[in-house]
Amino acid sequence: MTSSPTIRLGVDIGGTFTDVALEIGERRFTGKILTTPHAPEDGVLAALRSVTAEAGVEPGEVGVIIHGTTLATNALIERKGARTALLTTEGFRDVVEIRHENRFEQYDVNIDLPPPLVPRRLRLPVRERIDAQGEVLVPLDESSVARAIETLAAQQVEAVAVGLLHSFTNPDHERRVGDAIARRLPQVAVTLSCDVSPEMREYARARVSACGLSLPLAPDDLGRGNHDHRHCDPLSRAAGRIRPGRRRDIRRLHRASTWARSGCVFRHGRDDR
Repeated sequence: MTSSPTIRLGVDIGGTFTDVALEIGERRFTGKILTTPHAPEDGVLAALRSVTAEAGVEPGEVGVIIHGTTLATNALIERKGARTALLTTEGFRDVVEIRHENRFEQYDVNIDLPPPLVPRRLRLPVRERIDAQGEVLVPLDESSVARAIETLAAQQVEAVAVGLLHSFTNPDHERRVGDAIARRLPQVAVTLSCDVSPEMREYARARVSACGLSLPLAPDDLGRGNHDHRHCDPLSRAAGRIRPGRRRDIRRLHRASTWARSGCVFRHGRDDR
């Protein structure tokens, strides 16, 4: 007895269109609809219903869903993300502006570099210092942290990146700052560089932390909202795996390439689970 082939769906949520490709054995069906930017899952569900209807199958018969999106990449390029602040060690607030010597055109001394994601008025110093071995040189000044947090509240920021010097060797100060922000501003998303990029190079760590926070709030992918996913098992399973809450994650930038990988998975007959 021959078993039925696994029905697989690939979804690409783009800035303008949401594309889907449905594979049933050797048969493939595709669809394209307008993206619903404020609720991307609405477009996904509409495309799912459309392509399954064309293929003559029920949404609940889909066994695998692979999806990617360029929404986060677009938001970063267009600077349409959250109002983000950066808390850093006193004396290092301009690291993200100074950058490093690498440039798009290495020998063009007049090159215009893009402005930092976090403007200087939102880059706030706190008094503390940890050396490269993780030893505390200057204890964390709680009063400077409190003053910085009050400035964040006055500026009505939506997200805060914390990138203290050498926190990858000793994250204690960073975690204490993050806890203080969470207590005072529970509605604000916080990222610690020791969690996102626990490695040397202060500019890279601060930049990566700020990038993730400047992205729009994650829509919890296919699991957000009040949609009834019981008609489609893969969507229900996806919703169950997704952590709810105010997520701003740098890893969503890599989802732009997921659509290409989906094609490879379909082509070579492998499930990406």
